[in-house]
Amino acid sequence: MRTTRRHILAGGVIGSVWLSAPGLARAGLVQAGQAATDLYPMGFKAGPVGRQLARVDKGAATGPFRPDWESLRGFRVADWFRDAKFGIFIHWGPYAVPGFLTEWYSRNMYDRGNVAFTYHRNVWGPQDKFGCKDFIPKFTAEHFDAEAWVALFKEAGARYVVPVAEHCDGFAMYDCAMTDWNAVRMGPRRDTADALMKAARKAGLHFGLSSHRAEHWMWFGPGRGYDSDVNDPRYAGLYGPAAPQTLPADAHGAAPDPSHLENWLPPHKDFLDDWLARTTEFIDKYRPEIIYLDWWTAAPSFEPYLQRLAAYYYNAGRRDGYATAITYKGEQFPVGTALFDVERGKLDALRLEPWQTDTSVSTKSWGYIQDDDFKQPKALVQDLIDIVAKNGNLLLNIGPRADGTIPEEVQATLRGIGGWLATHGEAIYGTRPWRFFGEGPTTAVAGEKKESANRSWKSADFRFTTKGRTLYAIGMERPANGTALIKTLYADTPHLDRPIAGVSLVGAGALAWRQDAQGLDVTLPDSVGAAMPYALKIDLG
Repeated sequence: MRTTRRHILAGGVIGSVWLSAPGLARAGLVQAGQAATDLYPMGFKAGPVGRQLARVDKGAATGPFRPDWESLRGFRVADWFRDAKFGIFIHWGPYAVPGFLTEWYSRNMYDRGNVAFTYHRNVWGPQDKFGCKDFIPKFTAEHFDAEAWVALFKEAGARYVVPVAEHCDGFAMYDCAMTDWNAVRMGPRRDTADALMKAARKAGLHFGLSSHRAEHWMWFGPGRGYDSDVNDPRYAGLYGPAAPQTLPADAHGAAPDPSHLENWLPPHKDFLDDWLARTTEFIDKYRPEIIYLDWWTAAPSFEPYLQRLAAYYYNAGRRDGYATAITYKGEQFPVGTALFDVERGKLDALRLEPWQTDTSVSTKSWGYIQDDDFKQPKALVQDLIDIVAKNGNLLLNIGPRADGTIPEEVQATLRGIGGWLATHGEAIYGTRPWRFFGEGPTTAVAGEKKESANRSWKSADFRFTTKGRTLYAIGMERPANGTALIKTLYADTPHLDRPIAGVSLVGAGALAWRQDAQGLDVTLPDSVGAAMPYALKIDLG
C-alpha cells in the first residue's frame, strides 16, 4: 500500500521517468522536442549546484548512514532535543513588507481569484509593474539585532531557535551560492542566518534551520496566466519554475483531485537537484542541529532526494560532532528515520517516539501581518504542558516586521511564557513522559491544523511528567474548592513503583495531602490562582 501511494504517479510511471521531456510532451505540458526547462525557466546556477551535489553523494557514501530507509533507521533523536522541550520558529522575509493576511502574500498577490490580487493592485500597482521582487529593496531590516532577539527568546524560556532559511518565495535568508536572490546581496544585505546562529550559540541555545523551498516549484504559478513580471526571464532566478499546481485534465476533461499530492505536477530533475544542493549547502555553512522541512517534500518525487539529504546530514553530524534531526509533517519519512511534526495541532495520546508541534503566536499567519491576533501566554503554556506530557516539543513561531523589530504583543506573550517557565521549568525541562500522559475530561483533537479545537481545559485536567524519582502532576486550571484531586494516584495504585513520600508546589513548598480510594487529594494554597497552570511535585520514596 505504501509503495503504491508514495511511488506511483498517474499512468503508473515513476517520478523522474515521467518527468522526461517526451513524457511531458505526451501529457500535453510541452511540445514535442521542447525541454521542460524551456517551459519552466529555472534561473539556476548549474556550476554551484553540480559541485554541491558531488559533495553530497560523496558524503552520503561516507559514514554510517546510506541513502536508503533501512540504513536511516539508525537515526536517534538527541537528548538535547528531548530535554529542551521549547523552541522558537521565525518566519521572516520580504513578505513582511506588505504584511497582508498571511505569509502566502507573495503567491496570493498573483492569484486573480484571491483578495490579495486586488489589494496589491490598489496599494502597490499592477503585477506587471510592481511584483514580488519589488518588495525586496523595501525589506531593509534596519533594526534587526540578532543578540536582542535571542535574549528575548532566552527570556521566554526557549532552548532552541529555528529561523526559516528560505520560504516558498525563493528568497534565501542566508548566504546562498545557488542564487543571487538572497539576503546578503539584496534587502538586508547581511547574513541574518549567520547572525542568529552566532547569537544563539553564544547564549547557549541550540540552532536549526527551516527550508520551505519545495513549494517554490509551483509558488508563482498563478502569475503565468496573464501579463505579470513572473513571465519576465530576467527574474527567473527568483520566480523560478512557476509551474502549474496540478497535472492537466484527462482526455475526457476530468481534472485531477488536488487533495492528492500524486496529482500535482511533479518537479523535474533540475528543480530537485537545486533543492538538494541548497538544503545541503546550509548544512555545510551553519551545522544546524535540527532541519525543519515543509509539507510538499511529501510529494513522491522527493523521496530519493530525501534519502540523500538525510544520509549526508546524519553523516556530517557524526563526522563533525554535532547532533542532527530532520522534522517532517507527512508520510515522507518512515517512523524511526526522522522526527515527526504536527503543524498547528497535537496528538491525542502518548507517542513513544519523540515528536514536535509547530504553531505560531499569531492566530492568522506565520509571518508578520497588519492587524493580527495573538495567543495569550496561558493558552500556550497549557499547550506546552499537554505536548510535553505526550513526549513532544513545542516550536513556537514569531513573525518579525520588515524592519527587524518584533511586535510588542509577541514580546509580551513570550515574556509571559518565560515567567511561568522560570518558576515551573523543573516540571518541563529534562523530563520524560510517565506511563500515562494525564487524566481529566478534556481530550485533544489530534491532527494537523486542529488547534482551534483544543482550548477548553478543566480543573480536573492534569498532565504528568517524570524526572528521576519525581512525578510531576501539572494542573491546567485551579479547582474552585482549592483542592486538587488526582484520581490516577489512588491508594494502593499499581501505577506507582514506590509510595508517595511528599507533595510540594513547584516554586513554593510542601503541601498537605492524603491518599484514599478516590485518589491523591492535595490542598492548594491561596497563591495558586486561576491565571496560569500550577505544578505539583510528587516525591516517590
